[in-house]
Amino acid sequence: MSSALVQSTRILLVDDHKLVCTGVRMLLESHPELEVVGEAYCRADALAMTTREQPDLIVLDLDLGGDMALDCIPDLLAAANGARVLVLTGMLDPDLHRRAVCLGAMGLVLKETAADVLLQAIEKVSAGEVWIQRSMMAEVLKDLVHKGQYQEPDPEAAKIAKLTAREREVIALVGEGLRNQQIADRLYISETTVRHHLNAIFTKVKVPDRLALVIYAYRHGLARLPG
Repeated sequence: MSSALVQSTRILLVDDHKLVCTGVRMLLESHPELEVVGEAYCRADALAMTTREQPDLIVLDLDLGGDMALDCIPDLLAAANGARVLVLTGMLDPDLHRRAVCLGAMGLVLKETAADVLLQAIEKVSAGEVWIQRSMMAEVLKDLVHKGQYQEPDPEAAKIAKLTAREREVIALVGEGLRNQQIADRLYISETTVRHHLNAIFTKVKVPDRLALVIYAYRHGLARLPG
């Protein structure tokens, strides 16, 4: 686990399989910067515990004993101010993944994934970045773009014209799925400079976050769609 998480991240686990929760808890609590504040096994308990514990991060399974958890994502986000949702699922349906992102999830990880990938996802989502595994990225983003789930007002030419050449390079690399440090290494600049560029880009094209930027870039030809 990177030292990027300097403060304790309070995590709520939501999964109807107690054995899964136990295993994930043991993994997370082996890292001193991660604190599991509770486990919930159904939607009602998840909402109640989120309201009570105010976690920083909610690790959520989509299938809670046959009860779909998708629709409760906005309620969970509303119940804990500033909380983020990371979906940890065994369900392979791209439509469900897309809907989870549309409803506010900032990360998607498959249960078959290695433990270190889950830890990376937790670190990135806790830091406010989007995490979608490459195996899932193409389908999720294609669906979002083609079905128009993210609507950006036209015309966009004036906004895009304000971008510098360096900012366009950063956007293209974000579109490739690179993280901030990888972009910094590729462009021979510091990670802090990358963050400054991203903040300027968000302001210029009026998108709220990294995922919205990726979708915007694909729709307006600033990055190439995977696959």
